[in-house]
Amino acid sequence: MESHYMQGLDWLILGIYFAVLIAIGIWASTKRKKGGALFLAEHSLRWHHIGFSMWGTNVGPSMLIASASAGFTTGIVSGNYAWYAFVFIALLAFVFAPRYLGAKVHTLPEFMGLRFGQSTRNILAWYTIVTIVISWLALTLFAGGILIRQVFDIPMWTSALVLLFISAFFSMLGGLKAVAYTNVYQMILLIVVSLVLVIVGLDRVGGISALIDKVPSDYWVMFKPNSDEAFPWLPIILGYPVMGVWFWCTDQSMVQPVLAAKDLREGQLGTNFTGWLKILDVALYIVPGVICFALFGDTLNNPDEAYLTMVENLFPVGMVGLVFAVLTACLVSTIGSALNALSTVFTMDIYVKRFNPNASQRRINYVGRIVTVIGAAIAIVLTVAIDSIKGLNLFNVFQSVLGFIAPPMAAVFVLGIFWRKTTMRAANFALTIGTAFCLIVGVLYLWPPEWLQFPWPHFMLLSFELFVILAVAMVIISLTDKDKTQYEIPAPIHEGWSKLAVGLWTALAIVMISLYVYFN
Repeated sequence: MESHYMQGLDWLILGIYFAVLIAIGIWASTKRKKGGALFLAEHSLRWHHIGFSMWGTNVGPSMLIASASAGFTTGIVSGNYAWYAFVFIALLAFVFAPRYLGAKVHTLPEFMGLRFGQSTRNILAWYTIVTIVISWLALTLFAGGILIRQVFDIPMWTSALVLLFISAFFSMLGGLKAVAYTNVYQMILLIVVSLVLVIVGLDRVGGISALIDKVPSDYWVMFKPNSDEAFPWLPIILGYPVMGVWFWCTDQSMVQPVLAAKDLREGQLGTNFTGWLKILDVALYIVPGVICFALFGDTLNNPDEAYLTMVENLFPVGMVGLVFAVLTACLVSTIGSALNALSTVFTMDIYVKRFNPNASQRRINYVGRIVTVIGAAIAIVLTVAIDSIKGLNLFNVFQSVLGFIAPPMAAVFVLGIFWRKTTMRAANFALTIGTAFCLIVGVLYLWPPEWLQFPWPHFMLLSFELFVILAVAMVIISLTDKDKTQYEIPAPIHEGWSKLAVGLWTALAIVMISLYVYFN
């Protein structure tokens, strides 16, 4: 295997990274009680495990490369996706998590089953499985496979197979505990390497003041006018909450570390830690693109190459290997969390609930491992299929997955928790007919036929409009529904709330508001 990016020392460092990673995974698996459950780490996760796991699941190589590309072309405005998130992570901490932990559920479909009944649980279980396989596994593998193919010159299926093998190893060996423990190591490594890249880049530019002078002044504002095609402020304000509720509060892969929290206090502190880590996204992922514009703006034609251009030109031999260790770490973290979430939902919501309610813990773990292997195999097939589509715009695909899958889930969870009169029929309508409607709109938006050639709204505004349509439909169905069967909204727990968690969340809110004021 050859690479023009990697030298002998780089390969050695990459090998050391994998050796340490595997050692941590094996050590973490020994911490799991013999015969204990794989899925929720025996409710043992502390705040730092939760924070790093949620942040690690959120960070992928595609995010690193896309963020640097966005920084190169538009400045820090794309940081709204990171900084605006604190509102919805707080919503998870104080509204959703107390109810999830109070209900003592393994999965979010199980929670919605308590709220609306078994049929909703079944629909949501399959909905979640398909979402994980397509958006978390196949698209993440595709993005990572592009990077690895570019660096190591190997086929897409080989890249996907290697990444899945590493990720599945931890998920099958030690379950969520192994994934969470290795995420701590990998995310610390990511912070260190990304920080070094920024520091070296700033030194090459001549410091912060020199960087400010060498890029357009609007590179440092978080809200741009509505006339801006890429990041108009109104669609961000209205549309991001739809994606934020879905992504941070209702997505199994993101929420599972909180479900595995030792108690509510650790869950609220862990989500708070995630909020602080999200502040780093702008400095560690987007600013390198801005620095690249200042250094190589005249010579770089493809903004997507901004990240690797910085690495190749600023880092010495050895550090390059560490960077690719970090990029691999991002992939392993995201894929490992997704595989664990996939096996949890299928095993607990479908196998145990419908086929074997009296299954032993050993049997449940065995089925979970089998599902991990099958899910990995399906993901490889889908990854190769996506790679075969010519002219694919990866950024548009990610947009469509977020913007057009989010509205049904957001509507069901928001109305299900905040409005007691929401009925099972309304929820099932949103998850089935509503999802089909949103996906059709998404396909027409991305690949409009000739008879639909008109100015579409920004995709985030469209996501908000879809959410409003589904919410109104759910209200009408609930008010006219003849089936008045009342399911209770699972009550939140109050044990474990701490003044420390409330104080830290208040401090985070003050810091975030201050940052928005400063950068506008």
